[in-house]
Amino acid sequence: MLKNKIKKLAAQYQQEAINIRRHIHMNPELSFEEVETGKFIADKLKEYDIPFEHGIADNGVLGLIEGKNPHKKIIALRADIDALPILEANDVPYKSKKDGIMHACGHDVHTASLLGAAKILKSCSSDFEGTIKLLFQPAEERLPGGASIMIKEGALENPTPVSILGQHVHPPLAAGKIGLKQGIYMASADEIYVSVTGRGGHGALPQDCIDPIVITAHIITALQQIVSRNANPAMPSVLTLGKINSTGGSTNIIPNEVKLLGTFRTFDEDWRNEAHQRMKKMAEMIAEGMGGACHFEIRRGYPALYNNPQLAKNTKEWAIEFLGKENVVDLPLRLTAEDFAYYSQIMPACFYRLGTGNEEKGITSPVHTTTFDIDEDCMELSIGLMAWLAVKELGN
Repeated sequence: MLKNKIKKLAAQYQQEAINIRRHIHMNPELSFEEVETGKFIADKLKEYDIPFEHGIADNGVLGLIEGKNPHKKIIALRADIDALPILEANDVPYKSKKDGIMHACGHDVHTASLLGAAKILKSCSSDFEGTIKLLFQPAEERLPGGASIMIKEGALENPTPVSILGQHVHPPLAAGKIGLKQGIYMASADEIYVSVTGRGGHGALPQDCIDPIVITAHIITALQQIVSRNANPAMPSVLTLGKINSTGGSTNIIPNEVKLLGTFRTFDEDWRNEAHQRMKKMAEMIAEGMGGACHFEIRRGYPALYNNPQLAKNTKEWAIEFLGKENVVDLPLRLTAEDFAYYSQIMPACFYRLGTGNEEKGITSPVHTTTFDIDEDCMELSIGLMAWLAVKELGN
């Protein structure tokens, strides 16, 4: 029985997957800089006798695993490979060797999981029909997103998959479980850059100045009201301004300029476009009305991530078959973003969550934190389930 064979291979290859994850974790590389990571992946695929192409989107790697009758159906599996500019605080043998760079979002896990699944699938290639395309994608963490570049450079062509699966670590979920959601799952993400200019001067003589800090305060309040008073409550939105600073300024100095950085996220593309116009117009008019000026830039980021309902339904059923019903959970909407969304816009896609937490071991830190880590027991499940889902989708 193929399921039992995959489970046996997953147990056999688990330690290798853990070793791969630790190697990548110790040697993280930032978005668009994943030179050595790409080489490492290519070397592994060569070791596994899996044909590959290295260099798409600069550091990305594509692999192909052909089963019997390889043209019958083609699907894709994706993993992202970049790290974050975070200084790791964990005291573990596999701690990052690079100060200020860390795999704090689990992309080391994603890459190791796909390599482990690839080794399993290669070992089972005589047991399924069709072809599995492996996408090791760079630069998920920075706009415009490596997925968009991979697509533009033909990663989904020659051959063209009809569907794609991806996974992401999920610390709130215990190792041994996975979670997913049908339909809209993750939000779009736009970056906001605002510059408010006035006329600086002495803090005791505001009548001689145009105070950009006061203008900015009004703008911040108004922007929040745009979201709270116009967005559909059934389809959440969030506007977060994460940084504010002035050019000059002190206890007794009114600065000439104030800058804001933030993010806007939603699930509704129509509202997304409308909100962009409302925010820009509101900010500019407030600044003008108070005698200053405002430059409001929105850098459009990833779209909302959509899990194809039928593929997500199938994925859930196949996961239950592999893991048991008690280990597969339904997840709510999530206002974080993922450039996997680009794939979901052009083909049936399913993005599921891999449980990596373990309260008893003290492994509870969220992603994007200095203490993020995983319960490595999840790796056996991760590589086995991904291989299982691939063969089930091929046979569907």
